[in-house]
Amino acid sequence: MHQKLIDGLNAQLGQLFEGTRELPGQKELQQQVRTIVQGTFSRLDLVTRDEFDAQSAVLARTRELVEKLEKRIAELEQEKQSGNDNPAE
Repeated sequence: MHQKLIDGLNAQLGQLFEGTRELPGQKELQQQVRTIVQGTFSRLDLVTRDEFDAQSAVLARTRELVEKLEKRIAELEQEKQSGNDNPAE
């Protein structure tokens, strides 16, 4: 993933210079930018879109389960309260 992003940024940087004559140090500048970007991304804790989507699905299922459990707890508390209002003997 990182490599695709880096390559894309490098291509965009190359497009900035497209159509102009090559400037002194242009290739070195592109390489330095590439190195800086690679270093920056290596320090970031990034995930792929697939990993993000998978975790989103897990979160959605977890929320659904929590909502069901909260509802069941409320029902049990209501039953307990109703039982205390009408003592057996």
